[in-house]
Amino acid sequence: MAGGTFLLFAIVVGSSIGPAGPDWWRVPLELINRLPLISRLIWMETGVTDAEWAIVWKIRMPRVLLGGLVGGMLSIAGASYQGVFRNPLVDPYLLGAASGAGLGATIALTIGRSATASWPVDPVPTVAFVFAVATVLVTYTVGASFGGARTGTTLVLAGVAVVSFTTALQTFVLRRNLDVIREVFAWILGSLARAEWADVRLVTPYVIVSSIILMLHRRHLDVFRVGDEEAATLGVSVARTRLVIVVAATLGTAAVVSVSGLIGFVGLVVPHVIRLIAGAGHRRLLPLSLFGGAGFLILADVPGRMLESPAETPIGVVTAFIGAPFFLYLLRTRRLGA
Repeated sequence: MAGGTFLLFAIVVGSSIGPAGPDWWRVPLELINRLPLISRLIWMETGVTDAEWAIVWKIRMPRVLLGGLVGGMLSIAGASYQGVFRNPLVDPYLLGAASGAGLGATIALTIGRSATASWPVDPVPTVAFVFAVATVLVTYTVGASFGGARTGTTLVLAGVAVVSFTTALQTFVLRRNLDVIREVFAWILGSLARAEWADVRLVTPYVIVSSIILMLHRRHLDVFRVGDEEAATLGVSVARTRLVIVVAATLGTAAVVSVSGLIGFVGLVVPHVIRLIAGAGHRRLLPLSLFGGAGFLILADVPGRMLESPAETPIGVVTAFIGAPFFLYLLRTRRLGA
């Protein structure tokens, strides 16, 4: 209930504030007017014109909902990764989803740049998604070569190696295509400025399916806290369960970063905040991370669109300003235990 209330509050705030459009206090009233059946019972005169409502519905609302999907997915994926690897310092980008997506976006903006004008859709999200998933697949495969078993430690080590390799490849491509550095840099910092309803429809199925799968494995994530061997003695198929959780979290993460760019700290900090409030049990941690992360990113996007109006501050910069100091505080107080 609390998570849903916070998310609803964030949606109302995010859709009410912007550099153009109606006065902020008129938007909540107009949203109520637009609810099904409400207009038949009561109608409030808000003074919102059709042009102003178009700004709210066609520009602000897709951005708000996409921000909620991205933030919620990154948060629940981060909480799941932290649980399955028994490491409070990991995030959804641990196994290379971010570095793979960055490499894919760089290639799409450079090698395929000349052909994009004739394509019916922007190729960057598709290529970024494919590279993100492929990079995690490579990481998981490489992890088996360390001792022949995919334990949490070997996968983390494989992730470090693969991330370093893909980052080096991205740097190599950029060095040969200096004219697109600004575009790649803007993508890496993350942005919701160009969000459209098509983006919302594109990522929603991935977020829903991934979140449901992760929710269904809440009990297994609690069991993982005692260690792989102990989990196996309790009847958990450790390798298969870890694979399912990693695949679900990866697909959701790859889908959202393909349309938003690389937004840091959401999947790392939000689950820790939820732990401080509601405890470490995944039965409550995962759903609250989903709602909390969605609301957090929606609210974090508000100053980004207002601070440099009419220009925008990348949302990745805003989340870093908020997340980095708080994470240092968590480290200082040593309350990072899962």
